[in-house]
Amino acid sequence: MKNNYLAYSLLIALNLLSFIVVAQEPSSEAFDACVLKQFSEAQENLTIAEVKALCNQQLAEVKLEINQADKNQELGVISQRLKKERKTRDNPFVLTPHKMNYILPVYTTNAINKMEYQLFEGYEENLEDMEAMFQISYKVPLNPRSMFVDNDALYLGFTLKAWWQVYAEGISKPFRETNYNPELFYFMPMKWQILNGNTAMLFGIEHESNGRTQALSRSWNRVYVNFLYEHTNFALSLKPWVRLSENEKEFDLDPGGDDNPDIEDYMGHFELNMAYKWRHFELNFKGRRNFSTNKGYSELGFVFPLWGKLQGYAVASDGYGDSLIDYNYRQTRFGLGISLNGLL
Repeated sequence: MKNNYLAYSLLIALNLLSFIVVAQEPSSEAFDACVLKQFSEAQENLTIAEVKALCNQQLAEVKLEINQADKNQELGVISQRLKKERKTRDNPFVLTPHKMNYILPVYTTNAINKMEYQLFEGYEENLEDMEAMFQISYKVPLNPRSMFVDNDALYLGFTLKAWWQVYAEGISKPFRETNYNPELFYFMPMKWQILNGNTAMLFGIEHESNGRTQALSRSWNRVYVNFLYEHTNFALSLKPWVRLSENEKEFDLDPGGDDNPDIEDYMGHFELNMAYKWRHFELNFKGRRNFSTNKGYSELGFVFPLWGKLQGYAVASDGYGDSLIDYNYRQTRFGLGISLNGLL
């Protein structure tokens, strides 16, 4: 009874003193919990000042550990981009970029793909090796708050790419190819650090098609896992996928069958992206590969400042799959134009 009375008296005295020294003592729940724990577990001869000093020391050590963890987990270029996106995610007048948004008024090739258009008499003969190309890509967050871990997010994304024969004089300057890519994916940051860099995972499902019919139709569906890594100004993305199977065509122009059963032979089973940002410049790389067929695609891009929000964008690529209609056609391409955003 005596010990309980002593502890109760000390607690009352401490609460009275807290009004006097409130500017000097933390008023957090952690501090209160520490004081109560000390009264129940500490030695009877501890004074109020010693209990307070002990709790302050413990909280300071915890704060130091948190600060050290924050210091070790320095925000990289991906985290900095996500931090900016979270500030405007609820603004209905702001669109959040997903992939790059750009237009290339000059997009050349060593040989335009004509064999896919042979069914249209006279069309393939007028295709030009230089055309324009653009990409529009945005995403929408679907969860108002974190779902499973802090700062995770569920997104609906959409990317449109178009190849425009704007320099073709013999035909009515048509869009030679248009690709549509909706996807649903979940982003989850991880606490796993590699070489002092941060990591995250994406899990998604996506559809990609060119919206054409009959002989020109191309499409596929995939589920994927995307591993993200960042360290200061460097970012890496490794995205393996599994294609969802489709039924075989019963005849050549069967609208319900698989338009491109061998697409993975050329497009591979994964995509590797790397990017490095230095001041207002960005260098990025994209690569795909099927090691069984030894076919793939590589692309090198360079983003540089122009004026205001506009940036210059130069790109060079070689391999299969510049577009879906070209998935089994190899070519070397160069492009120059304007970008609204980089990868980072």
